[in-house]
Amino acid sequence: MKAMILAAGRGERMRPLTDTIPKPMLPVNGKPLIQYHVERLVMAGINDIVINHSWMGEKIESFLGDGHRFNASIRYSPEGGLPLETAGGIRRALPLLGKSPFIAVNADVWTDYPFDSLAIGPDDLAHLVLVRNPTHHPEGDFCLHGDRVRLGPGPRLTFAGIGAYHPDLFTDLPEEIYPLGPLLREAISEENVSGEEYRGVWQDIGTPERFNQLQSADK
Repeated sequence: MKAMILAAGRGERMRPLTDTIPKPMLPVNGKPLIQYHVERLVMAGINDIVINHSWMGEKIESFLGDGHRFNASIRYSPEGGLPLETAGGIRRALPLLGKSPFIAVNADVWTDYPFDSLAIGPDDLAHLVLVRNPTHHPEGDFCLHGDRVRLGPGPRLTFAGIGAYHPDLFTDLPEEIYPLGPLLREAISEENVSGEEYRGVWQDIGTPERFNQLQSADK
């Protein structure tokens, strides 16, 4: 299985930290956030990795290179100066990802999720990892009934930015800016999305305050 690290976000909420460096390159204990993802994917036996980028993406490419020193094979899907959002970015990267299901993970989350356990059912278009709602997102995103992701009323969980996807979810999209949320909601309404709740380490590094909390907790 291949993996895609979603690293094209501008990181506006992270300014001024991201004025001179792309968000995935922010260091934790002297190591860029994105490196932790690469290393954990490789530990899980996933060596073929695609990374999209936009804002100062050349710094990501310069640091990671072709992935050889991490025992990985890394290819890049540049999006220029206008990020395509998650679904649009995946759509552009499909020629690199191939025709089999793949993993996608947001570059700006901190987690110890075991990627080797992430799988998608043969009849599903997506499998989502959900977590308990953080304080900055108390309303959550989706309901989980057994291993099926649902919309509508009931206790909600937060999408962790980690999932497995079938390329068919994206192939009919236009090659333009397209968010992931509407696409997932459509697939969920058609009962094509499974999911799981993960209760291990997970943190969304979306603001300088949360980044500083991570730095403090990790020392």
